[in-house]
Amino acid sequence: MRRHSQSHAANEANSHFKQPATKPATDYEKAEQAFHENRERLKAERLAREAERRSQSERTT
Repeated sequence: MRRHSQSHAANEANSHFKQPATKPATDYEKAEQAFHENRERLKAERLAREAERRSQSERTT
């Protein structure tokens, strides 16, 4: 099987259809992202504490 490479003209045409650079996030989007990241961090810390308590209680019994 032969592999067909795109011509220079095809590459140039495709470059015009690339997604535009992402627009800067609004203040709301930044705050929402920070909220979700903080919530995930707190969830991970809580799960770690619970796992530690479970392992401590299993060692004492």
